[in-house]
Amino acid sequence: MSDLPKVSFSKLSVPTKGVAVLLAGEAAALGPIGQALDEASGGTLSRAAKAAGFSGKAKTFLDVMVPAHLSLDRILVAGVGDAGQLGDLDWQSLGGAIADKLTNGTETATVVAELPDGETLSGEAAALIGVGAKLSAYRFDRYKSKKSTDEKPKNPPRRIAIATEANAAARKAFNRLDAVSDGTLLARDLVNEPANVLDPAEFAKRAKALSSLGVEVTVLGEKEMRKLKMESLLAVGQGSEHESQLVVMRWNGLGKTSKKKPVVFVGKGVVFDTGGISIKPAAGMEDMKGDMGGAACVVGLMHALAARKAKVNAIGVIGVVENMPDGKAQRPGDIVTSMSGQTIEVINTDAEGRLVLADALTYVQKKFKPGFIIDLATLTGAIIVALGHEYAGMFANDDELAAQLSAAGEATGEKVWRMPLGKEYDKMIESRFADIKNTGGRWAGSITAAQFLKRFVDDKTPWAHLDIAGTGMASPQTDINKSWASGYGVSLLDRLVADNYEG
Repeated sequence: MSDLPKVSFSKLSVPTKGVAVLLAGEAAALGPIGQALDEASGGTLSRAAKAAGFSGKAKTFLDVMVPAHLSLDRILVAGVGDAGQLGDLDWQSLGGAIADKLTNGTETATVVAELPDGETLSGEAAALIGVGAKLSAYRFDRYKSKKSTDEKPKNPPRRIAIATEANAAARKAFNRLDAVSDGTLLARDLVNEPANVLDPAEFAKRAKALSSLGVEVTVLGEKEMRKLKMESLLAVGQGSEHESQLVVMRWNGLGKTSKKKPVVFVGKGVVFDTGGISIKPAAGMEDMKGDMGGAACVVGLMHALAARKAKVNAIGVIGVVENMPDGKAQRPGDIVTSMSGQTIEVINTDAEGRLVLADALTYVQKKFKPGFIIDLATLTGAIIVALGHEYAGMFANDDELAAQLSAAGEATGEKVWRMPLGKEYDKMIESRFADIKNTGGRWAGSITAAQFLKRFVDDKTPWAHLDIAGTGMASPQTDINKSWASGYGVSLLDRLVADNYEG
């Protein structure tokens, strides 16, 4: 991962070195400091804007190198259009776009956070610019030993200072938001890692690092899981030389004596998915290093909650396995007994994530008596067919929880779309030989997968399943994400907790 810029906040003042970033409204209108810099440079900015046809439209830029009569190396004017129409996501996106324009070896940049009418941005908006800049600057390049000599520098600035009269409020807001962004970047790191590095044991080791933030982390190996009769989960990894793991992370933000039911998050962590005996085609199989995006999100979320000291008791559980074809691997037609006691006929060994989640869902209900459960998984290609890469598929047995997730998705930009559940789909996963089979075939594939998981959740426990196959990896590049791995879900679930379950 490239070094990320250090974001700081200071009182509003005229920048005198490095790069100055000014905000321009409609008709390229500048604030008082921008106007002062234009005057000091002999009208350089005004002439450049006219020559370039720069109008201040949102997320358009005017770049002036070595402006006359100033000690600045460069002035970057960022259009915001009608600032009154911009929301939180817009300011975060603007920060990302600004950072992307500064990836040319810039050492220091100062964002002058004032609007054309002289009004100072709110502390929250200024903080969001900083968060967006940091998220945008993330690159997973630790395995690149060298770059071609003709490649343009893409390094982010070392320091981004945001000058604002609301600097105290901005700093406070940034500290909270930065805990979440760090969780997102942790999730990105995990998803981007190659499977020869991130095997189940290494994944568990990285989750255990959360103990430095006060998270209690327990790792169950195969011996412990056998005692718990987690045959469904264990069957997935039996063809791998790497031992499967169940990682339990506990953040007691309300204290251990709180009588409030904990909120529980469960993640699918298949560190590599060959499909097993039902092997996948070779083309694109390298992407299956990201089949642990759900587990990565849960680890990132637990980091975020602990780092910002969220007033909630939260539990994250991830089943971490590798699905390989081997002489010991499970076969199509095998029947396994889940921890719940339900038997499962394995029709397709590539429908493995639901086998991992089935036992993890049973475990958290028996162990923790949760207030709700949300599971996340890169579960089906069918959800990408249905929703593309813009929305995660949401399935829920509880309308209130579904509504809360939808609201959190709109607020954070990590959007969800509710999909149906219904007893009619149960017929598609009926087995002739066992209680249930692990796939219902091609039609309604994401729905039957969710219907399968529903069999392992008590109807009295609010539950939601998020199929993040289209949003967790290989998702579209945005102003705040230039990475193959998005870290999807960390911000969404942190917002869900913050808005509805803290205190």
